[in-house]
Amino acid sequence: MHQIADWWDGVELWVAGLPFVPQFAVVLAAMVPVCFGIAYLLDRVLRVALRLLGRDRVAAREAVTPAPAARSIRSKEAA
Repeated sequence: MHQIADWWDGVELWVAGLPFVPQFAVVLAAMVPVCFGIAYLLDRVLRVALRLLGRDRVAAREAVTPAPAARSIRSKEAA
């Protein structure tokens, strides 16, 4: 465990010692995949939770129900 902690400390010191632009690029390259992974997991967990609660059926039923047709508005010139 100490070896992992020492390695991580070395990585942190390396990133902190970089100039701003390379530091930003390194952090961005590491955080974008992590954020996508978290978003993917949250999407899957919420999909299962909503399915268990029956909320997905309600949304599907509302999506299938057609909206009332809009009334056409005649202009004065066409009348």
